[in-house]
Amino acid sequence: MSDLKKRLDSLRILVQELEFLEGKGLSNEVNIRLFCYEPEKEMMVQNFINQLVTDQNISCHLIECNLYKTFLEICDDIDITDAIHDMEEADGTDYLLEQIHSAIGVSEFVEKICYEPHEHGDVLLLTGVGEVFPFMRIHNLLEALQPHFSDIPILVMYPGVFDGHHLKLFDKLQPNDYYRAFNII
Repeated sequence: MSDLKKRLDSLRILVQELEFLEGKGLSNEVNIRLFCYEPEKEMMVQNFINQLVTDQNISCHLIECNLYKTFLEICDDIDITDAIHDMEEADGTDYLLEQIHSAIGVSEFVEKICYEPHEHGDVLLLTGVGEVFPFMRIHNLLEALQPHFSDIPILVMYPGVFDGHHLKLFDKLQPNDYYRAFNII
């Protein structure tokens, strides 16, 4: 059995534990956890997530939010989806990114992700972190989500590394400072 498979099996157990759901053992810090994995193992992780969120026997309520799908929904909402390809071809990738960043910010993601009421046993599961890059960076989103989800855990499936101070997407990109999360397994 691979190391990742063992870690995913441990994660399945951990997300159901009361200590995880209530954020115990975090020294009164916010309950944001990262599950880091090698980007080349993305398909294995996606398969696990699909099984986990459809598991009727799990004793927590996983609310999956795929950030790339959320990004596409926002693009549809502001009616730019069809123009993206043509804009990139005509004006280049840098210009496209600049335009998207000016039209879609963290607040649009937060608005799409937030829901009420939070129930005991809810876990916000953020996926699609690698897919949504470079349109959204997870450290910015976590900062913005923190006040809205202080009563339930946020679990981020992260294709990269986190050393407790820096997030490094794909274990290749320039690391970003982030101090409020914890590695889960």
